[in-house]
Amino acid sequence: MWTRPAPTAREQRYDVLLGVGMAVAGVFGTELARGGAQVHVSLGIGGVEPYVLSAAVALPLCFRRRWPIPVLLAVAVLFIVNGERATFAFTGNLVTQSTMFMAVYAAVAWARDRRVMKAAVGLVFVAMFGWLTLNFVHALRNNALEGPNHALFSPYVSNVLIALSLNVLYFFGAYFWGRTAWATARQRYELEQQATELAAQQEANSRRAVIDERLRISRELHDVVAHHISSIGIQAGGARRVMDTDPDAAKNALNVIEESSRSAVNEMRQLLGMLRAADPDIDVGTPDPKAPQAGADRLPALIAAANGLGLDVGFHQIGSPAELPKTVSVSVYRIAQEALSNVRKHSTARSAHLTLRYLGDAVELEVLDDGRPKHAPVGSRLGHVGIRERVALLGGESEIGPRPVGGFRVRVRIPLKSPLGVVAGD
Repeated sequence: MWTRPAPTAREQRYDVLLGVGMAVAGVFGTELARGGAQVHVSLGIGGVEPYVLSAAVALPLCFRRRWPIPVLLAVAVLFIVNGERATFAFTGNLVTQSTMFMAVYAAVAWARDRRVMKAAVGLVFVAMFGWLTLNFVHALRNNALEGPNHALFSPYVSNVLIALSLNVLYFFGAYFWGRTAWATARQRYELEQQATELAAQQEANSRRAVIDERLRISRELHDVVAHHISSIGIQAGGARRVMDTDPDAAKNALNVIEESSRSAVNEMRQLLGMLRAADPDIDVGTPDPKAPQAGADRLPALIAAANGLGLDVGFHQIGSPAELPKTVSVSVYRIAQEALSNVRKHSTARSAHLTLRYLGDAVELEVLDDGRPKHAPVGSRLGHVGIRERVALLGGESEIGPRPVGGFRVRVRIPLKSPLGVVAGD
């Protein structure tokens, strides 16, 4: 069961100001009621009793949210005492009437124990309507409710119905208004909790997307490094065989070994950097050895597959094709794959265009479409997180977002040199 939090210090200060202000207004209202009375009125004990009572009935409101149930009971008692001891001030003072309404509202809206609240409100309602009934009986005995007009109901019955209707609206209106305020506060709390949970879930999903992307890259780098090691082994064996008979061939083999080892070390540094931040509890899994190695050279096959799924994809290559490092080549393929998948799943576009640019010291991939996001749920954009992570690990830059002319663009630029300045070979 939800419990409403206690009022803040600011809310408590506001309540103190409200209670004091209502007390001052009550005293002033009593003076106005005295001046407007048609007959002589008694000022009771010490000539100030009506003023004291009109202030006393409002002062408990200083704690209406901090202790709502005691305030309700105190105001109810003082309300009845005020009506019995200072009738002229009670009937002619709107501040006193408002005080009871505010006490009922505050009790229903702020009471932490709902069962105690219902019991207290029920007790107050019984007391109030019981007191009203006694006043009706007293008026009947004294023939106090008479009138010269002959209507559908007698003057007594008419006054009873009017007074009863007003009191029902007064007390039950305060109750249901307070109940609505309590329900609104509860709904706001639940929405804040849901927003917090969703934010935490989104953060966890984003982190998982980054980890998954790093693990996938690590599997791909495993193949790349294995390729370098195999090449080094083959070249070293050949150099050993021809070292005595063909020194030049042995020298060339050693040069290849040197370049391959540098590339292997460079890419291994990237691999270790990724694995350092990855979650060690996640199962990395084993790639399918029968699956063809992803790479930039397989972009035509990727585009053909996308065309077969109903998306019309164009392809344009700019610049002289160059041999890309394995890590870059695989990343180009994976980014294109993710971008085209997002177009199919989350966009209304029927066509897209893929451009691959060879820029000498870098390679650039751009995927454009002319659609707009679907009205259905559009995913969590974790694919974009993975693309940015992959490009950042390779020292590149990415631009992902809507186009000014409509549609969506994914553009990445990956340098062909590592952040350490070592040319990546294959």
